[in-house]
Amino acid sequence: MPTSTLALTGNSLTLKDVYAVAHNDSITVSLDAGARKAVEASRQVIENILKENKIVYGVNTGFGAMSHVVIPPEQVDQLQVNLVLSHCAGTGENLPIPVVRAMILLRANTLAKGFSGVRPVLIETLLEMLNKGVYPLVPAQGSLGASGDLAPLAHMSAVLIGHGEAQYNNKTLSGSEALKQAGINPVVLKAKEGLALLNGTQMMTALGTLSLIEAEKLADIADLAGAATIEAVMGSHKPFDERIYSARPHAGHAESAKHIRAHLKNSQIEHAHENCTKVQDAYSLRCIPQVHGAARDAIAYARKVLETEVNSATDNPLVFPNGDVISQGNFHGEPVAMALDMLGIALAELASISERRMDKLMNPAFSELPAFLVPPSEQAGLNSGMMIVHYAAAALVSENKILAHPAVVDSIPTSNDKEDHVSMGATAARKAHKILEHTRWVLASELLCAMQGLDYHETLKPGDGVKKAHAKIRAIVPPLKTDRILKTDIEKICAILNTLL
Repeated sequence: MPTSTLALTGNSLTLKDVYAVAHNDSITVSLDAGARKAVEASRQVIENILKENKIVYGVNTGFGAMSHVVIPPEQVDQLQVNLVLSHCAGTGENLPIPVVRAMILLRANTLAKGFSGVRPVLIETLLEMLNKGVYPLVPAQGSLGASGDLAPLAHMSAVLIGHGEAQYNNKTLSGSEALKQAGINPVVLKAKEGLALLNGTQMMTALGTLSLIEAEKLADIADLAGAATIEAVMGSHKPFDERIYSARPHAGHAESAKHIRAHLKNSQIEHAHENCTKVQDAYSLRCIPQVHGAARDAIAYARKVLETEVNSATDNPLVFPNGDVISQGNFHGEPVAMALDMLGIALAELASISERRMDKLMNPAFSELPAFLVPPSEQAGLNSGMMIVHYAAAALVSENKILAHPAVVDSIPTSNDKEDHVSMGATAARKAHKILEHTRWVLASELLCAMQGLDYHETLKPGDGVKKAHAKIRAIVPPLKTDRILKTDIEKICAILNTLL
């Protein structure tokens, strides 16, 4: 039985809703009754255009550079089918099911706004696919991000009309067979409907939204990992004083410093080095609030953009209640592309400074811990300790530097130069997601190393948050005594990251 329901209005979808539906197939999604009326009114505008034999782009003309070609009335419906099928030219690995679920939800919500000129049955059948678990196979590559995510949305839409491929009950089937087994009637497209399905930013927005919410969680984990390393190397707590934020009041700085203070509260380690000879810690410790805070501010910017995008009309042309049908560029992914490039950069920086903290943990000249955190009772050189954990993290951080190059600053003209500036937003989304995966691994690696460093201060208790994390990690990963396969340890920590806070 469904555990909850969600009615789409076109205007009230939240990022939390998107994440929940993407990961929970027990949520039943429907079209709101009020939205249905708006959709019907929008469709009536298209029907009136057809009756009056008006020439309107996307309704009875060709597309892109062929928009000057007028399509005879008897071929208008076939035009829409041809559009969907011809745009199924994506490549690469198929998108994960949660991303596809989010795409279907977002496309249905956009159409529910009532600016697309489609029939309600189109939206309701999309939602029926979502509710019954018919998931189109959507190749991840092939979108320029304008006129929207054409190829990915075409692969999604092909199943809606009984073409393409889909996964149903964990089996890969033809689109028609998947619909048949699920008891869903394929949609017979009418004028404007194929174009309404394809023009939009739902692939980049879906993947971007899921990445954003995970990024927000990782920002909190980064603060914890930084606090754990501070305790392991007996770093100073003074750089996290509230007065420092007041002198330079960036919101993200304040948030990170607040978290770190909480993680360090009641630390015995802090008082153990009050008379040490160190004057200042390295930037990777002392500047955590400034770096993590800037990343938080960038993540917050991406959230603001995505919150707007999930409830936006992004197809072309738009159909207005007074009968106006306007060709425009809401399908252009520029806002989302810029935001997701920024998201990727923010995550890359969280990983970058984490790797530098790991380096400090490895270096006895700085940390005063055994080199590579090898237990001092073991023969030096016989055991390599955490050496290659750091190497692997450094490799990911270096790869992030390549991935963090903004996709949005690139463009390539298509459609005989009519579509002469594109956003590359889907590329920005895929890059941000890959950087997210790398950053999760790097932070888990830092936590593994920091816990090993903390074990050398066993007579001194770390701060409250660090102590809690240490206990949870040690419950699944034992201290390193002699060399072992550490990949498994990192995977275990990755699996419980969100429980550490």
